[in-house]
Amino acid sequence: MSWDEWEQLKSQAAEKRATAMQLNQAPSEGGGKQGDLKANQQDLAAVGDSAFKLFNTLAKHGRDAWSPSQTAAKDLTTQGFELGGGLHHVQEKWEKQLQTLLDAVAHISNHMDFTKNAHAGDEYYIAGTISSIATLDEGFTERTQRG
Repeated sequence: MSWDEWEQLKSQAAEKRATAMQLNQAPSEGGGKQGDLKANQQDLAAVGDSAFKLFNTLAKHGRDAWSPSQTAAKDLTTQGFELGGGLHHVQEKWEKQLQTLLDAVAHISNHMDFTKNAHAGDEYYIAGTISSIATLDEGFTERTQRG
């Protein structure tokens, strides 16, 4: 490898490093604010509240047509109309889809507390790890200065 090739490779490596993410410290601007992971309690609460309200509304009104539809399906079938079986089939599909939606909305609502706590735990862990690294670095710096 020639000297020119070596210099070119070093230059390319420096360019890649310049665009890479740096995790060894938080930016100094921002008044010493620690960390950048944010789980805004108000946002999480709003999502959870909306999901809870949607769940309650769906649970209350999602089956309003169940009884009349079943009655109509039975009456149509009794009178010899194939439409009765089709209406019953549609009502069963509706019930399965409604239950799936209720389960998903309940999961979202219940998951908001977990998400808030998980993000807070992540932030605590990251801050602790970073401060441990900084303390370790200080020890090496002191040792280098003394030696």
